[in-house]
Parts: sequence; structure tokens; C-alpha cells
Amino acid sequence: MSKVHVETVGHGPPLVLLHGFALHGGLFSAVVPALARRHRVIAVDLPGHGHSPAPDSFTLSAIVASIAQVMASFDEPASILGWSFGGLAALELARLHPARVKSLVLVAATPRFVAAADWPHAMAAQTLARFGDELAVSYRLTLQRFLTLQVQGSEEGRAALAALRTALFARGAPSKATLAGVLRVLAETDLRAEVRGLDTPALVVTGQRDALTPKEAGAWLARTMPRARHVDIAGAAHAPFLSHREAFTAAVAPFVDEHAELSRA
Repeated sequence: MSKVHVETVGHGPPLVLLHGFALHGGLFSAVVPALARRHRVIAVDLPGHGHSPAPDSFTLSAIVASIAQVMASFDEPASILGWSFGGLAALELARLHPARVKSLVLVAATPRFVAAADWPHAMAAQTLARFGDELAVSYRLTLQRFLTLQVQGSEEGRAALAALRTALFARGAPSKATLAGVLRVLAETDLRAEVRGLDTPALVVTGQRDALTPKEAGAWLARTMPRARHVDIAGAAHAPFLSHREAFTAAVAPFVDEHAELSRA
């Protein structure tokens, strides 16, 4: 198993950040200072992304095993914040390693990324495949366009995106094998049955204008998971921690603080 790259800021209970498809942990830099006031924040580059080497095979279990390896060194359970693809990994991590996870923050997350007859809260499989093809052909242009769309209409988001532009590509581009492997995981994974029994406290954060993982998917998670709450951020799209940082941290920080304190009581 390859060891993944992590960056750690702050002191206190551990809070692990898991990024989205084709990106890296540096994308959270705008909200790390606020989250690190009372926590040790560990931003992970998922396997094959950023500075982390690719796994031998791209399966959700292999990706989760790499995260669990990082957490094995912690002296207490961690809160996990997973965005988009990172949210899928966070759900599977909590299912496979419940003793290591004290709480979940699921941002623009869904148990199933592609639509089905009994799951309308998702994009068509062809749309997901086209996004993967565009990344493989023109990674920089596709990613810039994607992130710009997520912060449209928000002065706060535009400022965050401008500050991130240099860092965005500082860790290079994932290989075509990584893009294809993770795309396959996104297309094939369905955790709807599994999350019904997931007893981990969870905060589900959605963006009102999210077209990639519609807020209805998050609302379904919050209704279905036994101990979940739902916060919908007005005006936000798929990346509320970029476009609406203040509203995002105002929702997330008290939740992770609360469960960190409960676990230590």
C-alpha cells in the first residue's frame, strides 16, 4: 500500500480533509485556518492525486485503506470532512472503520453519483464520463472552467479562487490511469443500502445550486442516516467552502467542535 501525502496544521483533535475527483488537498487552504483554531487539520492528497502515488488498483476499498493507514497513527478517533468524491470515501471509511471515525462532514456528497430509475438525484452516466474525458484531454482548462462555475455570483468565492489559481496546478495533474480509475469508482459505487446502518454522527452540507450532486441527494442522506443533520447553503454550488467560506465554516466548525468535545468527555 502506497503512503499518501498529508499536510497538517494546528493542534487538538484530528480533523481529516478529503478532496474531490482530480484535485488535491491544497484546495481546502481557504478554510483550513478557521478549522485549525481548535483542531489538528490533516489535508490528504488521495491516492494518485497531488503528491500521492497511485495505488496498485483503483477501488474504493484501496483508497479507504490508504486513509485508514494515515489515521492509524492518531491517538484518538478523527472527524472526517469529505467533499464530493472525498465524501464517498468518507462514508466507506466510516462503514469499514467505525471505531476510528468520531463524526462525518459530508460536503456536496452522495451515496451514488450516477442516476438510475430509482435514483433521480444525480447526473447521467454519460455526463460523468464526458467530464472525465475532458479532464484527460485538457486537465488545466477543464479544471479552471469547473471551479469558475462553482463560484459564479460570489465575490467571496472569486477571491478564494484567484488566490488558489497558482496552487491549483502546483502538484501536477493526475495520470490518465488515475482519472479513469476514479471515474470507474464514481460510476460503479452505490452505498445507498450501506448508509442506512451508518450510526456515525454526520453533518450533510449541500449547495443550493449544485448541479453535480444535487441537494436532494444530500437531503436523502440526512434523512436516511440515523444521526445526520442537513445544512443547505443558499447560493452555493458544488464547492461551498470556496464560494461561501463564512457560511460554510459557521456550519461546520461548531459541529466538529461538539463531537470532539463529546468524544473526550
